Amino acid sequence: MRNSLWRTGFAGVASAVLAIGLAQPSAAAGTALRTITYQGYQIDVPATWRVVDLAANPRACVRFDTETVYLGHQVEEPECPAKLVGRSVGLVLEPLAAVPPEQVHDGIVPALPGTAVPPEDTPSRDGTIQVAVEDTGVLVTAAHTEDTESAVRQVLNSARLVPGGTRSQLSTVSERAAEAQSITAPGTYLGKGFDVCSAPSQATMDAWRASPYRAIGIYSSGGLRACTQPNLTPTWVANQSAKGWRFILTDVGRQAPCTGFRLRMSTDPATARQQGRDAAAEAIASAVGLGFGSGSAIYSDIEAYSDNAACRASVLSYVSGWTEALHAKGWLSGVYSSGASGIRDLANAYTNPSYTRPDHIWFAWWNDRADVDAGSYAPASAWAHHQRIHQYAGDVPETWGGVRIAGIDRNYLDVGQPGPCDAVSLDFTSYPTLQPAATGNAVKAAQCLLAVEPTGTFDAASVAAATAFQQRTGLAATGVVDARTWTALLSTGDTPLLKQGSTGAAVSRLQRALTAALGTALGIDGDFGPNTDKAVRDYQGSRGLGVDGVVGPATWSALQAGR
Repeated sequence: MRNSLWRTGFAGVASAVLAIGLAQPSAAAGTALRTITYQGYQIDVPATWRVVDLAANPRACVRFDTETVYLGHQVEEPECPAKLVGRSVGLVLEPLAAVPPEQVHDGIVPALPGTAVPPEDTPSRDGTIQVAVEDTGVLVTAAHTEDTESAVRQVLNSARLVPGGTRSQLSTVSERAAEAQSITAPGTYLGKGFDVCSAPSQATMDAWRASPYRAIGIYSSGGLRACTQPNLTPTWVANQSAKGWRFILTDVGRQAPCTGFRLRMSTDPATARQQGRDAAAEAIASAVGLGFGSGSAIYSDIEAYSDNAACRASVLSYVSGWTEALHAKGWLSGVYSSGASGIRDLANAYTNPSYTRPDHIWFAWWNDRADVDAGSYAPASAWAHHQRIHQYAGDVPETWGGVRIAGIDRNYLDVGQPGPCDAVSLDFTSYPTLQPAATGNAVKAAQCLLAVEPTGTFDAASVAAATAFQQRTGLAATGVVDARTWTALLSTGDTPLLKQGSTGAAVSRLQRALTAALGTALGIDGDFGPNTDKAVRDYQGSRGLGVDGVVGPATWSALQAGR
């Protein structure tokens, strides 16, 4: 996923010009124009806009990051990069009769009777205006940004009917069956997936069942989607779901204010937070329209940005608003970004109360390793409960089942529906003694460690579970979670050899247990550095163990016994 350069050539441009009868540029309001005629529909566009004839170049990538008019209905798999971010303006003129019913939705507006122009109040839906000119049988799709919408509407208002068209009516709006159950994305899945700029055809998806991939990233919403999405309909989604595909829903919206994209977050954190909320509302609406429901995660695509404090604050604020609005409607929040920018900043703010943490991360780190290890970008203790996707390779061509896709990004997913303990933090600067009826976040942490529902109140069930754990461990069976019980609970698990330089979840577990055992705050970051080395030596010395700073069987045994 990246802001890819134009790769598809414009073979077919000259033939397109001949086919449509291009007029000489004319002047209007100081702008040189060209007149384009397609099957009885005629408009004036700036003379600098390109024209691509899809009949002559059927695999051309229909993309809206360059000012282009596309003529015809695409019937072959396009030669698109894996991902395009950024939008300028673009038009697609295609025969209305070629549009299948499943691609008809209530956002398509008929032109005014006897004309080719849209009604004055024609809405824009997710940065796209669609007009059905039934008198000449043409569907017009016009993509734009906030900055280019007025120019696009001016072009559409220049439209007129000329000889050469064939009247055709817009098909009836296709609706999902009322009884159809909403799809949860991505759901629970461990394995490989791919994302591609434009949702592939049904034939391609069927052929690609021969691939190792069983999840597909789809660009379901956002004002910076650059590729057209003719196949992305409720019917397409339902068909892929029935065949076992999982989905990664992606919103390509506002980008960091320190980038050059047309659509950017505000530099004011409060405004950026509201922009995130607004984007989430639109993303939910788009996802629901495709057949997805609450419990699904939608990933905000935030492309790489430079490292500065103001930009970071805007991104974290935007993500906070995005997450808050999704949670309010029962959806999960995800973020896609470069490991070296957005993911690193989210990880550094993981416990910062000023920001709302997303539920899932999707990190781009093209190291060609199909795993969910984010290395130094995010510690293993963060988003550790089936909450990660790793984009490990990008913009590569692949062929499966005899069908080639010109550019995909490869992903590895470890995702699942959240359990009640997934949002409960185990990281504290101190671990207080918990008596019956105690309340708070530390109680929730203890309850999760004791496999009790995390209500936040140390109730009778919690006391009983603590007593049973103490009996199994050889501690005084009081039902009170004291320092020794905390130490044993926090260190429970596998016992790998750890020493300075080690990293990962086991190091975080060790750091928590040492904090409880020594009664002093130790940074819990999954990195066995000098501070952890000192704490290990202090613990070993105070417990009569060999002092070497290495956590081996003896040190683990002492910790898990609550010593």
